[in-house]
Amino acid sequence: LINLHYDVCHPKNPFYLAKFSYLHMKYLFFSWLTVFVGSWIVYVEYSSYTELCRGHDCKNSICDKYSKGVIDGSACSSLCKKDTLYLGKCFTAKPNSQAKVGDQANLADLATQVLSITDANKDSHISLPEARSTWALLQLNEFLLALVLQDREHTPKLLGFCGDLYVMEKVPYSPLYGISLPWIIEVWIPAGLRRSMDQWFTPSWPHKAKISIGLLELVEDVFHGTFGSFLMCDVSATSFGYNDRHDLKVTDARYIVPEAIFQENIRQKRCDVDEDCLYGADCLTSCDLTKHRCTPEVTRPNLAKGCEALKDYILRGAPSDVKEELEKQLYACIALKGSAEQMEIEHSLILNNLKTLLWKKISHTKDS
Repeated sequence: LINLHYDVCHPKNPFYLAKFSYLHMKYLFFSWLTVFVGSWIVYVEYSSYTELCRGHDCKNSICDKYSKGVIDGSACSSLCKKDTLYLGKCFTAKPNSQAKVGDQANLADLATQVLSITDANKDSHISLPEARSTWALLQLNEFLLALVLQDREHTPKLLGFCGDLYVMEKVPYSPLYGISLPWIIEVWIPAGLRRSMDQWFTPSWPHKAKISIGLLELVEDVFHGTFGSFLMCDVSATSFGYNDRHDLKVTDARYIVPEAIFQENIRQKRCDVDEDCLYGADCLTSCDLTKHRCTPEVTRPNLAKGCEALKDYILRGAPSDVKEELEKQLYACIALKGSAEQMEIEHSLILNNLKTLLWKKISHTKDS
């Protein structure tokens, strides 16, 4: 008898060939599946983006109405005649939401401000096209907020409008923190690593302290301000930026909404669980199961949401002599529950403590 030894890994071994063929087909299948799914996602993302971000079509529509005398505004000539104003990058594909000023607003003062910007050509006469344009703009949360907070440093200056298009001061650094990555890379990065990456490219700590004070001041301004109270329903880094002096600027105010209108709308919403009573990313109320309707009071005040957005940002790189106290104050702030009216004293105390702690640390530096 002759003992035959045959290398199972020999290329001519039929078992080897079968195994290789199976692995090859498996690799081809998953490669094809990845390409197919990736292409489908790209198509869906691109089609929805281009559908809502058609700058050329928007300009043509606005300028057509302007040429027919339907609308007017201080930016119309630059956009439609001089071509010195153009629509560049589309920052969002989300449709705008509508709102009106809350019941507590000082309507006489607001009316004066509205009339001052409505008269675009300063001829002491408000034409019908100017009135149409202003009315359309007043339906937008972000325009309304920009109007009522024009004298505050954290609101970009309103430079002009044409129809329901308005021009704001450019905010050079946006978002507040974080790096922009292609979505195809974004989906593969773990959430914990992504949060750490967001803090890699931020200003020095004294500059971050000044920016953080700006956000705390914004919380003060929108709570019981001259024109009523507002709720901050998306307190994320993408909603804010800052300028060369490190002053905080609001870059997306669509989800800073009048509290009275929010309460009126949310109490009409049907619900089965609390999660059904969510507006934006951060304005949550509870569900009244006896009526299956949402209650009007938010579960967390603006300040708690602002502190949560700032926690990682301001604690990273904080000086050792303030870090422990700063962390303590931030967690006390994040733990705030209920509306600001229900806990106004505690709310004010934490807010002032945080601002004082940050100011004391940077007040003697050029960064202040």
